[in-house]
Amino acid sequence: MKLLPNWQMYALGSAFFAGLTVLFGKIGVMNINSNLATFIRTICVIAMTAGILCWRNEWQMPQTIDMKTWVFLLLSGMATGLSWLCYYRAIQLGPISKVASVDKLSVALAIIFGIIFLGEKASWQVLLGSALVVIGAVVILSI
Repeated sequence: MKLLPNWQMYALGSAFFAGLTVLFGKIGVMNINSNLATFIRTICVIAMTAGILCWRNEWQMPQTIDMKTWVFLLLSGMATGLSWLCYYRAIQLGPISKVASVDKLSVALAIIFGIIFLGEKASWQVLLGSALVVIGAVVILSI
């Protein structure tokens, strides 16, 4: 019997590892430049992903990937890089509780982007949850 759909299991895994990311990152940037720390983290991500691709035999020839996919994956990579650079600098300068709270405003932004750019529908529950995330970040920042 399956407890949760695959996407929910992966989403919970993402949240769990994101929680560890901020903890380990905060400790890791204590005595190093935050940009160098991001570079080291990125090398680790590349090595892990390459290992998984090899293990699962999922490599694909670059020329078989269409241009739209390339463009949006490169844009996503640039956004990820900028996010990580900002994130590591923020955790170097501020407390985890406040940095992580502000970072999770990405939930509300992602919902808004999905509605505007992808035509996704938002139920009242999604909108309420998004508003609660924003309210939570504001409350934590006001402390």
